[in-house]
Amino acid sequence: MEGTLKSKLMDEDALRRALTRIAHEIVEKNKGTENVVLIGIRRRGVPLAERLRRQIEEFEGTSLPLGILDITLYRDDLSTIDVQPVVHETDVPFSVQGKNVVLVDDVLFTGRTARAALDATMDLGRPKRIQLAVLVDRGHRELPIRADYVGKNVPTSRREIISVCVKEVDGEDEVLLLEMSHEI
Repeated sequence: MEGTLKSKLMDEDALRRALTRIAHEIVEKNKGTENVVLIGIRRRGVPLAERLRRQIEEFEGTSLPLGILDITLYRDDLSTIDVQPVVHETDVPFSVQGKNVVLVDDVLFTGRTARAALDATMDLGRPKRIQLAVLVDRGHRELPIRADYVGKNVPTSRREIISVCVKEVDGEDEVLLLEMSHEI
């Protein structure tokens, strides 16, 4: 998406610190790592989930199972995004049955992506609990969804966009606030 840069909300260090804090909060809230699994929501939620996994492994000595979720077919706006939407592979190579699932995404906005991810996760089995970790919560919820773990809360207008860039996809780590010429 194109827009005019308003500000840089997070640089590489701020992003790293936010993920470190979220990793510690996940372990603390779940009283350890037993039965905890991470599932990254495609696209930028996947590298964020991978980083959380590495951080938790560093300080807990345990590698959490990691899955990748494509929510394309679960979106309620599927007919408006493209005539033939591109569906990527969902890869959750473990059972979610009875697990504490932490869904990981980059930005929480209306809540519709999170709802689609909840539906997709439930189709995989019956977790004990589902939690949501996001790098940025920008408000404007349309559904009653909130994140359990938030890197940064950023109140925004409907004319603003949060652009999360991660090295694995975009070549650099930063979070930008962009101004659009119209409401989104």
